[in-house]
Amino acid sequence: MAGRSGRTVRDLRRGNRTAVLQRLYFDGPMSRFELAPATGLSGGSISNVVAELVEDGLVEEAGTVESDGGRPRTLLRVAPSGGHMIGVDVGETRVRVELFDLALTELARTERPLEHHGYDVEVVVGHIRDGIAEVLADTDITPEQLLGVGIGVPGIVAPTPEQGAVVHGQTMGWDAVPLESLLRSTSELPDSVPYFIDNGARTLGQAELWFGAGRGSRNAVVVLFGSGIGACLVTEGVEYGRALEWGHVTVRVRGRRCRCGALGCLEAYAGAGALVDRWREAGGHPPEGTDEETALAALLAAAHPAGSAEADPVALAVLEETAEYVGAGLSDLVNLFQPERILIGGWAGLQLGPRFLPAVRRYADAYSLRHPAARVRIDLGELGPDAVTVGAASLPLADFFAGGGRRGARRRVRAEANG
Repeated sequence: MAGRSGRTVRDLRRGNRTAVLQRLYFDGPMSRFELAPATGLSGGSISNVVAELVEDGLVEEAGTVESDGGRPRTLLRVAPSGGHMIGVDVGETRVRVELFDLALTELARTERPLEHHGYDVEVVVGHIRDGIAEVLADTDITPEQLLGVGIGVPGIVAPTPEQGAVVHGQTMGWDAVPLESLLRSTSELPDSVPYFIDNGARTLGQAELWFGAGRGSRNAVVVLFGSGIGACLVTEGVEYGRALEWGHVTVRVRGRRCRCGALGCLEAYAGAGALVDRWREAGGHPPEGTDEETALAALLAAAHPAGSAEADPVALAVLEETAEYVGAGLSDLVNLFQPERILIGGWAGLQLGPRFLPAVRRYADAYSLRHPAARVRIDLGELGPDAVTVGAASLPLADFFAGGGRRGARRRVRAEANG
């Protein structure tokens, strides 16, 4: 029966379960006594909800803590074995697949290279399918225990009623690729296991905001540097944040040709491949026959050699110019969105970061308006190269929480709302 607000008793119970699960997950272990004020629920509601969640195998005891004059209080936590998620990162050079428990502890992983095939759709779909099968085979987890498979991809992801998630990846040659339906038609996973496909920068943002350097931020931008460049804007009230094609802002009119076909994009100057190309064009000597990660490491080593070796002035000049382009690009984010924090991630961003960051901050401050520039902090992400995979796995986790810990509950709610 629905009340005046339109919410049913089932909605209220689901909301209460969600509140308890999320509070225990992000702030636990906690006692029942602490959960009541933390969630705004009455003591009786807490007792009922906790009893349900314990019976469902989603919450378990985690020791005791002394109370003021009374009996010790039992601590509760979300049970790591209460569910499992798979996270997939379709990166520039590899497809990485990881299996996690509910506490996001990695249980198994596999990687498959892409260098020789690029973004051939059949190859990528095959790598995802085989990677999922491999991580499940490496454990005793069955497909029926999965909350879902989260996948981070380059490009714009659009949901469609007929084909599920469709990927528009201009820089990798994907034009409306029905990735979800392709996975459904080739994977051995049952239809009950949902796929959550989203932009890789957005999954990176989700991970850093939940578990990394962005925790506690109400308004932040997480940027991803690899071969390509992307960003995720996270603001209050916007679920998971909003993906931004920041790598394709123009930083130089009639500049270098970008992979997307336009001229002067930030990615054409600061993407890992473009950076190495600019070093070569300026007279530098990147190692031949190596991947982008190795070539970028060589550029950094040339600009900042160990010991008493003399720095390569060409490499230094390229990095300084790149820092200015990145700082100018960040100033657009500062002026447009006025974030509290900007976090730099992605394999190339983390590789460049420690020596690159002071110059980037200096240029971002110089190109930004004074008031928003004074309020923003620009830092490196904390989660390392696995952040996209962790963020991808957090997509089914977020759906699970929103459904009150019931598999598929949120999807049923959406179907009811649409029907």
